[in-house]
Amino acid sequence: MTAVELAQWEVAGIRAGNPGPFTLSGTNSWIIGRGPAWLVDPGPRLDEHLAAVVAELERRGGLGGIALTHDHADHAGAVPALRERFPEAGLAAARGEVDVELGTGTRFGPLEVIATPGHAPDHLAFLAGEVAFTGDAVLGEGSVFIAPDPGALAGYLAGLRALRERGPAVICPGHGPVVDDPAAKIDAYVAHRLDRERRLVAALDAGLRTINELIDEVWSDAPAILRPASIVTLAAHLDKLDDEGRLPEGVERPTGWPVAGVQP
Repeated sequence: MTAVELAQWEVAGIRAGNPGPFTLSGTNSWIIGRGPAWLVDPGPRLDEHLAAVVAELERRGGLGGIALTHDHADHAGAVPALRERFPEAGLAAARGEVDVELGTGTRFGPLEVIATPGHAPDHLAFLAGEVAFTGDAVLGEGSVFIAPDPGALAGYLAGLRALRERGPAVICPGHGPVVDDPAAKIDAYVAHRLDRERRLVAALDAGLRTINELIDEVWSDAPAILRPASIVTLAAHLDKLDDEGRLPEGVERPTGWPVAGVQP
Protein backbone atom coordinates (compact mmCIF):
# COMPACT_ATOMS: atom_id res chain seq x y z
CA MET A 1 0.00 0.00 0.00
CA THR A 2 1.28 3.44 -1.00
CA ALA A 3 0.38 6.91 0.26
CA VAL A 4 1.00 10.26 -1.42
CA GLU A 5 0.54 13.78 -0.05
CA LEU A 6 -0.17 16.83 -2.22
CA ALA A 7 0.21 19.32 0.60
CA GLN A 8 -0.35 22.50 -1.40
CA TRP A 9 -3.82 21.27 -2.35
CA GLU A 10 -4.69 19.53 0.93
CA VAL A 11 -5.00 16.21 -0.92
CA ALA A 12 -3.85 12.78 0.18
CA GLY A 13 -3.87 9.60 -1.86
CA ILE A 14 -3.90 6.02 -0.59
CA ARG A 15 -3.28 3.15 -2.99
CA ALA A 16 -4.93 -0.19 -2.27
CA GLY A 17 -2.97 -3.41 -2.33
CA ASN A 18 -4.89 -4.85 -5.28
CA PRO A 19 -2.43 -4.80 -8.20
CA GLY A 20 -3.35 -6.57 -11.42
CA PRO A 21 -3.58 -6.28 -15.20
CA PHE A 22 -6.59 -3.94 -14.99
CA THR A 23 -5.80 -2.20 -11.69
CA LEU A 24 -2.09 -1.70 -12.49
CA SER A 25 -0.27 -0.97 -9.21
CA GLY A 26 -3.59 -0.74 -7.33
CA THR A 27 -6.66 1.47 -6.96
CA ASN A 28 -6.17 5.00 -5.66
CA SER A 29 -8.47 6.58 -3.06
CA TRP A 30 -8.24 10.37 -2.74
CA ILE A 31 -8.98 12.47 0.35
CA ILE A 32 -9.54 16.21 -0.03
CA GLY A 33 -9.45 18.93 2.63
CA ARG A 34 -10.12 18.62 6.32
CA GLY A 35 -12.63 19.41 9.02
CA PRO A 36 -14.33 17.42 7.44
CA ALA A 37 -12.52 15.75 4.55
CA TRP A 38 -14.12 14.44 1.36
CA LEU A 39 -13.36 11.09 -0.22
CA VAL A 40 -13.20 10.22 -3.92
CA ASP A 41 -13.43 6.45 -4.52
CA PRO A 42 -13.10 4.47 -1.27
CA GLY A 43 -11.50 1.63 -3.20
CA PRO A 44 -11.87 -2.14 -2.75
CA ARG A 45 -13.07 -3.81 0.44
CA LEU A 46 -9.64 -4.73 1.79
CA ASP A 47 -9.07 -4.45 5.53
CA GLU A 48 -5.63 -2.86 5.32
CA HIS A 49 -6.76 -0.30 2.77
CA LEU A 50 -9.93 0.51 4.70
CA ALA A 51 -7.96 1.00 7.91
CA ALA A 52 -5.55 3.40 6.18
CA VAL A 53 -8.40 5.43 4.65
CA VAL A 54 -10.26 5.65 7.97
CA ALA A 55 -7.08 6.72 9.81
CA GLU A 56 -6.44 9.52 7.32
CA LEU A 57 -10.05 10.69 7.46
CA GLU A 58 -9.97 10.80 11.24
CA ARG A 59 -6.65 12.67 11.15
CA ARG A 60 -8.37 15.25 8.95
CA GLY A 61 -11.43 15.70 11.13
CA GLY A 62 -13.90 13.15 9.80
CA LEU A 63 -15.74 12.45 6.56
CA GLY A 64 -18.04 14.95 4.90
CA GLY A 65 -19.05 12.75 1.98
CA ILE A 66 -18.09 10.03 -0.48
CA ALA A 67 -18.01 10.68 -4.24
CA LEU A 68 -17.68 7.85 -6.77
CA THR A 69 -16.11 8.26 -10.18
CA HIS A 70 -17.95 5.04 -11.08
CA ASP A 71 -19.31 2.00 -9.31
CA HIS A 72 -16.84 -0.74 -10.33
CA ALA A 73 -15.95 -2.84 -7.30
CA ASP A 74 -12.29 -1.83 -7.16
CA HIS A 75 -13.41 1.79 -6.68
CA ALA A 76 -16.61 1.36 -4.67
CA GLY A 77 -16.29 -1.91 -2.77
CA ALA A 78 -15.43 -0.22 0.53
CA VAL A 79 -18.51 2.05 0.49
CA PRO A 80 -20.68 -0.03 2.89
CA ALA A 81 -17.93 -0.34 5.50
CA LEU A 82 -17.12 3.37 5.35
CA ARG A 83 -20.77 4.37 5.61
CA GLU A 84 -21.08 2.17 8.67
CA ARG A 85 -18.05 3.90 10.19
CA PHE A 86 -19.24 7.41 9.17
CA PRO A 87 -23.06 7.19 9.08
CA GLU A 88 -23.56 10.94 8.63
CA ALA A 89 -21.48 11.08 5.44
CA GLY A 90 -23.51 11.25 2.22
CA LEU A 91 -22.83 9.18 -0.88
CA ALA A 92 -22.83 10.82 -4.32
CA ALA A 93 -22.54 9.19 -7.74
CA ALA A 94 -24.17 9.15 -11.17
CA ARG A 95 -26.37 6.14 -10.43
CA GLY A 96 -27.38 3.62 -7.78
CA GLU A 97 -28.67 3.99 -4.25
CA VAL A 98 -27.08 7.34 -3.48
CA ASP A 99 -27.94 10.40 -1.42
CA VAL A 100 -26.96 12.81 -4.19
CA GLU A 101 -27.17 11.99 -7.91
CA LEU A 102 -24.43 13.73 -9.87
CA GLY A 103 -23.99 14.96 -13.44
CA THR A 104 -22.01 17.59 -15.31
CA GLY A 105 -22.17 20.94 -13.57
CA THR A 106 -23.41 19.64 -10.23
CA ARG A 107 -21.37 19.98 -7.04
CA PHE A 108 -20.79 17.84 -4.00
CA GLY A 109 -18.89 19.47 -1.18
CA PRO A 110 -15.72 20.95 -2.74
CA LEU A 111 -16.10 18.84 -5.89
CA GLU A 112 -17.36 20.00 -9.27
CA VAL A 113 -18.55 17.27 -11.64
CA ILE A 114 -17.65 16.58 -15.28
CA ALA A 115 -19.27 13.58 -16.95
CA THR A 116 -16.63 11.34 -18.52
CA PRO A 117 -18.51 8.29 -19.85
CA GLY A 118 -16.71 5.64 -21.85
CA HIS A 119 -15.01 3.30 -19.42
CA ALA A 120 -18.42 3.03 -17.73
CA PRO A 121 -21.69 4.82 -18.53
CA ASP A 122 -21.82 6.33 -15.02
CA HIS A 123 -18.22 7.56 -15.07
CA LEU A 124 -17.53 11.02 -13.65
CA ALA A 125 -14.45 13.16 -13.05
CA PHE A 126 -14.22 15.72 -10.26
CA LEU A 127 -12.49 19.06 -9.94
CA ALA A 128 -11.46 20.55 -6.61
CA GLY A 129 -9.85 23.83 -7.52
CA GLU A 130 -6.84 23.01 -9.69
CA VAL A 131 -6.92 19.27 -8.96
CA ALA A 132 -8.78 16.78 -11.17
CA PHE A 133 -9.79 13.33 -9.92
CA THR A 134 -10.27 11.21 -13.00
CA GLY A 135 -10.94 7.64 -11.86
CA ASP A 136 -10.48 5.38 -14.87
CA ALA A 137 -11.06 8.10 -17.49
CA VAL A 138 -7.39 9.13 -17.33
CA LEU A 139 -4.81 6.90 -15.68
CA GLY A 140 -1.36 7.72 -14.44
CA GLU A 141 0.04 5.15 -16.87
CA GLY A 142 -1.32 3.09 -19.74
CA SER A 143 -4.78 3.48 -21.27
CA VAL A 144 -8.31 2.37 -20.42
CA PHE A 145 -10.82 0.09 -22.07
CA ILE A 146 -14.00 1.70 -23.40
CA ALA A 147 -17.22 -0.16 -22.64
CA PRO A 148 -19.58 -0.66 -25.61
CA ASP A 149 -22.51 1.39 -24.32
CA PRO A 150 -24.48 3.66 -26.67
CA GLY A 151 -22.36 6.64 -27.65
CA ALA A 152 -19.57 5.53 -25.32
CA LEU A 153 -16.53 6.43 -27.39
CA ALA A 154 -17.88 9.76 -28.64
CA GLY A 155 -18.90 10.59 -25.07
CA TYR A 156 -15.47 9.63 -23.79
CA LEU A 157 -13.68 11.91 -26.23
CA ALA A 158 -16.06 14.76 -25.42
CA GLY A 159 -15.47 14.25 -21.70
CA LEU A 160 -11.70 14.33 -22.15
CA ARG A 161 -11.91 17.55 -24.13
CA ALA A 162 -14.19 19.14 -21.52
CA LEU A 163 -11.72 18.16 -18.81
CA ARG A 164 -8.80 19.62 -20.75
CA GLU A 165 -10.63 22.90 -21.25
CA ARG A 166 -10.80 23.32 -17.49
CA GLY A 167 -7.01 23.32 -17.32
CA PRO A 168 -6.30 21.42 -14.10
CA ALA A 169 -2.79 21.75 -12.68
CA VAL A 170 -2.59 18.09 -11.67
CA ILE A 171 -4.52 14.87 -12.21
CA CYS A 172 -5.09 12.38 -9.41
CA PRO A 173 -6.03 9.21 -11.33
CA GLY A 174 -7.80 6.06 -10.24
CA HIS A 175 -4.70 4.01 -10.98
CA GLY A 176 -1.04 4.89 -11.36
CA PRO A 177 0.97 7.95 -10.33
CA VAL A 178 -0.12 11.57 -10.15
CA VAL A 179 -0.07 13.33 -13.55
CA ASP A 180 1.87 16.61 -13.40
CA ASP A 181 1.14 17.68 -17.01
CA PRO A 182 -2.60 17.13 -17.49
CA ALA A 183 -2.83 18.88 -20.87
CA ALA A 184 -0.14 16.68 -22.40
CA LYS A 185 -1.65 13.53 -20.87
CA ILE A 186 -5.17 14.30 -22.11
CA ASP A 187 -3.88 15.22 -25.56
CA ALA A 188 -2.01 11.91 -25.68
CA TYR A 189 -5.17 10.04 -24.64
CA VAL A 190 -7.23 11.67 -27.38
CA ALA A 191 -4.49 11.09 -29.96
CA HIS A 192 -4.17 7.44 -28.92
CA ARG A 193 -7.88 6.82 -29.28
CA LEU A 194 -8.04 8.58 -32.68
CA ASP A 195 -5.01 6.61 -33.87
CA ARG A 196 -6.77 3.37 -32.93
CA GLU A 197 -9.74 4.57 -34.99
CA ARG A 198 -7.46 5.38 -37.94
CA ARG A 199 -5.88 1.93 -37.76
CA LEU A 200 -9.29 0.28 -37.47
CA VAL A 201 -10.64 2.13 -40.51
CA ALA A 202 -7.52 1.12 -42.48
CA ALA A 203 -8.02 -2.53 -41.47
CA LEU A 204 -11.65 -2.41 -42.53
CA ASP A 205 -10.68 -0.77 -45.83
CA ALA A 206 -8.23 -3.65 -46.35
CA GLY A 207 -11.12 -6.10 -46.06
CA LEU A 208 -10.66 -7.42 -42.53
CA ARG A 209 -14.01 -8.32 -41.01
CA THR A 210 -13.70 -10.77 -38.10
CA ILE A 211 -13.08 -9.87 -34.48
CA ASN A 212 -9.83 -11.82 -34.36
CA GLU A 213 -8.53 -10.26 -37.59
CA LEU A 214 -9.27 -6.76 -36.36
CA ILE A 215 -7.77 -7.32 -32.92
CA ASP A 216 -4.63 -8.90 -34.37
CA GLU A 217 -4.17 -5.97 -36.74
CA VAL A 218 -5.30 -2.94 -34.74
CA TRP A 219 -4.40 -4.03 -31.19
CA SER A 220 -1.23 -5.90 -32.14
CA ASP A 221 0.65 -4.04 -29.39
CA ALA A 222 -1.70 -5.16 -26.61
CA PRO A 223 -0.42 -7.93 -24.28
CA ALA A 224 -2.32 -11.20 -24.51
CA ILE A 225 -3.75 -10.78 -21.01
CA LEU A 226 -5.44 -7.55 -22.16
CA ARG A 227 -7.04 -9.10 -25.25
CA PRO A 228 -10.49 -9.25 -23.58
CA ALA A 229 -10.29 -5.51 -22.85
CA SER A 230 -9.21 -4.91 -26.46
CA ILE A 231 -12.30 -6.76 -27.68
CA VAL A 232 -14.50 -4.61 -25.44
CA THR A 233 -12.88 -1.46 -26.82
CA LEU A 234 -13.18 -2.76 -30.39
CA ALA A 235 -16.93 -3.03 -29.84
CA ALA A 236 -17.05 0.62 -28.75
CA HIS A 237 -15.05 1.73 -31.79
CA LEU A 238 -17.30 -0.22 -34.15
CA ASP A 239 -20.35 1.33 -32.49
CA LYS A 240 -18.93 4.79 -33.14
CA LEU A 241 -18.24 4.05 -36.80
CA ASP A 242 -21.75 2.63 -37.14
CA ASP A 243 -23.30 5.72 -35.53
CA GLU A 244 -21.36 7.87 -38.00
CA GLY A 245 -22.36 5.78 -41.02
CA ARG A 246 -18.78 4.64 -41.61
CA LEU A 247 -19.04 0.92 -40.79
CA PRO A 248 -18.86 -1.44 -43.77
CA GLU A 249 -21.28 -4.33 -44.10
CA GLY A 250 -20.36 -7.78 -42.90
CA VAL A 251 -18.23 -6.82 -39.89
CA GLU A 252 -18.31 -9.30 -37.03
CA ARG A 253 -19.13 -7.42 -33.84
CA PRO A 254 -18.70 -8.46 -30.21
CA THR A 255 -22.06 -8.97 -28.55
CA GLY A 256 -23.31 -9.22 -24.99
CA TRP A 257 -21.92 -7.85 -21.76
CA PRO A 258 -19.63 -8.73 -20.14
CA VAL A 259 -17.58 -9.36 -23.29
CA ALA A 260 -14.80 -11.94 -23.21
CA GLY A 261 -14.69 -12.06 -19.43
CA VAL A 262 -14.17 -8.35 -18.77
CA GLN A 263 -16.44 -7.19 -15.98
CA PRO A 264 -17.98 -3.69 -16.11
